[in-house]
Amino acid sequence: MNSRNSLGLVAVLALSWAALPTVAMAQKPGGVLRSYEVSNPPSASILEEATSATAHPFMAVFNNLVIFDQAEPINRPEVIRPELAESWTWDADKTKLTMKLRQGVTWHDGKPFTSNDVKCTWDWSTEKVASGFRKNPRKLWWDNVKDVTTNGDHEVTFVLGRPQPSLLTLMASGLSPVYPCHVPARVMRVKPIGTGPFRVVSFEANKIVRLEKNPNYWRKGRPYLDGLEFSIIGSRGTRLLAFAAKEIDMTFVSDVTGPLLADVKARSPEATCEFAMTGVSANLLVNREKAPFDNPKLREAMMLTLDRDAMVKIVSGGNAAISGAMLPPPSGVWSEPTEKFMTLPSYAGTIEERREKAIKIMAELGYTADKKLKIKVGTRDYQSYKDPAVLLVDHLNRINFDAELEIIETSLYYGRITRGDYAVALNLTGTGVDDPDVTMFEGYLCGSSRNYTNYCNKDVDKLIYEQSAESEVAKRKAIVWKIEQFLAEDAARPIIFQNRSATCWHPYVKGYVLHQNSIYNSWRFEDIWLDK
Repeated sequence: MNSRNSLGLVAVLALSWAALPTVAMAQKPGGVLRSYEVSNPPSASILEEATSATAHPFMAVFNNLVIFDQAEPINRPEVIRPELAESWTWDADKTKLTMKLRQGVTWHDGKPFTSNDVKCTWDWSTEKVASGFRKNPRKLWWDNVKDVTTNGDHEVTFVLGRPQPSLLTLMASGLSPVYPCHVPARVMRVKPIGTGPFRVVSFEANKIVRLEKNPNYWRKGRPYLDGLEFSIIGSRGTRLLAFAAKEIDMTFVSDVTGPLLADVKARSPEATCEFAMTGVSANLLVNREKAPFDNPKLREAMMLTLDRDAMVKIVSGGNAAISGAMLPPPSGVWSEPTEKFMTLPSYAGTIEERREKAIKIMAELGYTADKKLKIKVGTRDYQSYKDPAVLLVDHLNRINFDAELEIIETSLYYGRITRGDYAVALNLTGTGVDDPDVTMFEGYLCGSSRNYTNYCNKDVDKLIYEQSAESEVAKRKAIVWKIEQFLAEDAARPIIFQNRSATCWHPYVKGYVLHQNSIYNSWRFEDIWLDK
């Protein structure tokens, strides 16, 4: 929205979207959708967590200011729709975003939603005001938000330090809900209060999350379901058997890999199973501050031995994609095609050629077949981590490492990685939304809390800020490609593959659209219904 003259059109679109329930359709109200979590949510507070284990079961409790259209498979700026913000407009300098807020919305405890709740949410997220949060993993998302001002109960203005075309994209992520001012953080961690289509009934650690329909939801006629249940099932075999027995209606997004699909379909031939890019990359973490890994030549050798093709074929059945930090097209909006990455030195040539070069580098550093470099490769006790980690160990041992796998219990894993208590690790990184202002700021900016390798290149930082302010898509993509080249040359958190896997649901589950470039943004569940 470029000016206040367009505000009327936005309002008309907003009202049309909100009125969708009046369209005659065959939806059946009632029923409880049953899915599962693959690990225990560390808490119920989305703003404090960086894991899908929290976002998946609790996104339906909340609303955002804006949201990606849940019926559109590709998250991109053009499909951002109003939610708690009915309309919005930018000033001429593109540094002030003013939003008109929806009226008549109440929190699950009956208190009214107002502009003050929006201000509180972003004051907490930017740490302008003490929040009581234990963690704030997306603080960098809002680094450019200098202030949030209110004009009455139903208007807010975001004041930016510089133009930032991605701001609405960040707000549309499922990781960007609006929180209530009046509810303390300790409550939001166990039984959060939202304005969304469902409200929390119970959160039993290591057992189940139960939600029920919000009878006072502002979007009339939604949700169709009476509730949602997310059982916490650690064993992949157990949860897929539960799906086959129809004890589970929908698998967790990305849980069904290519190699597993045939077995799932054999047990449930009528199920719908769709593959999608998950926005989750498998990447190599090397602690650049621990000898001998502080030597860039050693890190180069480690990157050269990565057999990405083998990883893709074995782990994903050929469904994952080779790229850099950003998702490749057609699902990804901001990356270059895979073919362009294959021209870079650390990707180019055959695996035999790259490993021959890596072995020479290792020999120059004093590591040979008779004197191998002994290391432990850490990874999370989570099947999707362990599968590629086993292969990584093998790839390192091909160039005179003596590597062994260390499995780290899930509750301890991120603490160790964040503290730098590791030498080498196989990590999976989920991206909340396909935008460089998420991926680049979080993973590669000097000092970022999610920059687990402490990579720091001031030239890269300059480019990260430059792309963020660029409004022309083609120019912004060109800057992002420059960043990708730097990251590959510096062996900065090498990306092994971008995961692509399947979500399955039984034929009686209706209205679900699997998003194609992030696992975090399609869990509002208000449009799903059960044909039973």
